[in-house]
Amino acid sequence: MNQIWIDTHCHLQLEAFGADLAEVVARARRAGVQAMITLGTDLASSQACVQLTERFPALFAAAGIHPSEVARAKAEDERALETLIRNHPAIVAVGEIGLDFYWDTTHWQAQYDWFGRMLRLAQRLDLPVVIHNRRAHREMTWFFQEQGIEQLNGVMHCFSGQVVDARFYLDMGLHISFTGNVSYPDFRNREVVKFVPLDRLLLETDAPYMAPVPYRKQRNEPAYLPLVGEAIARIHRLPVAEVARRTTENAIRLFSLPETVLQDHEGS
Repeated sequence: MNQIWIDTHCHLQLEAFGADLAEVVARARRAGVQAMITLGTDLASSQACVQLTERFPALFAAAGIHPSEVARAKAEDERALETLIRNHPAIVAVGEIGLDFYWDTTHWQAQYDWFGRMLRLAQRLDLPVVIHNRRAHREMTWFFQEQGIEQLNGVMHCFSGQVVDARFYLDMGLHISFTGNVSYPDFRNREVVKFVPLDRLLLETDAPYMAPVPYRKQRNEPAYLPLVGEAIARIHRLPVAEVARRTTENAIRLFSLPETVLQDHEGS
């Protein structure tokens, strides 16, 4: 195996993988993807992610309330999530959480409320956060400043901001992650990719979404993560092996993953 990769963000609990998940995991392992973090978006999907980690040793999980799910979330979900996380060591982060004013512009106050709840939950549990942000960089900047949050351990996933946004999050201590859209001919944020230092860079598929070239508009899966790494390597003008090594080291450090993920073994 030439390179070892870690997919820091996918959604393998979704119905898109219901028929062939074992094959999906096996293909990822053959492609060098030694570990995958599958993320919940509400209580039920977070529980489903945990169940998958019990079937596949290569999988880890994150649990949280996604901004698109806040209208359906119940107050007691926060306590249930905390219990779930405390009882399952395979959960390595609180996420997917954040703000989204692209899909939902009506429940903005609930988004702020649940984002704050999930940040405080991560603080109580001493876990990193995985943050979703779509068309809300100004609002998120304001929220952090209003809350007095100057340092935060986690990652801005599927990053869509500009250099000024990346600088703000990096100054807070956050990592920044990119997905398959970096391989698209019309990708416009190459200067942002170049700006992110290698010690803060993570890779993800966001599967089943955002498949890289040549699989664009098809179902994405973790086996395609090396294509994301190759696109990043071209932008940074670095060897692919260097991008694989550095991003894998970053993922292990941020999510406190066991060093055994570096071993070449079957995870299904």
